[in-house]
Amino acid sequence: MIMSKEIISHSGKEFKDFDYSGQAISAREFYNCRFINCNFGKSDFREVYFEECVFIDSDLSMANICDVGFRNVIFEGCKILGLDFSVCNKLAALFSFKSCMMDYCSFISMKLKKIHFKDCSMKEVDFTFADLSLSIFDCCALDRAVFQNSVLENSDFRTAVNFTIDVDSNRMRGAKFLSTQLEALLSRYQLDIS
Repeated sequence: MIMSKEIISHSGKEFKDFDYSGQAISAREFYNCRFINCNFGKSDFREVYFEECVFIDSDLSMANICDVGFRNVIFEGCKILGLDFSVCNKLAALFSFKSCMMDYCSFISMKLKKIHFKDCSMKEVDFTFADLSLSIFDCCALDRAVFQNSVLENSDFRTAVNFTIDVDSNRMRGAKFLSTQLEALLSRYQLDIS
């Protein structure tokens, strides 16, 4: 009979300047914790749950977050390159991002209603089949981001830049754009917009 690992809980703690890069982190729960300037690059998280936590100026690039829970988690000033959020625990996936570099991340098929992205670099982020209803892309750079069969209803793109969205391939009722962004919505039709 295989014994399951005992879960270690952390509550109200601050982790600062820790380097966990490339390490396995397992059987942990973090409640109301702060991670400041920590390196989790290429770390392997297993049976890990974060609730009401804040990551500040930390690196989570290329970490394995399969089945990890992120409930009410804030990422601020973080480097999150290539993170596949689509494999995290979708029942405990509620987060916001501010001033993060999150290029090449994947949110495929995720329910991300009311998610707030502010001042983020989001190059080639994949939102295929994602529900982004009522979400805000505030001053975000969306170079080559993929919106395919995405739900963008009532989402706000008015201050976002460098995006291209096919209006025929996404649900977009009530989505907010500036008139100067029409070219990004109509590029498929190869119109000459002046």
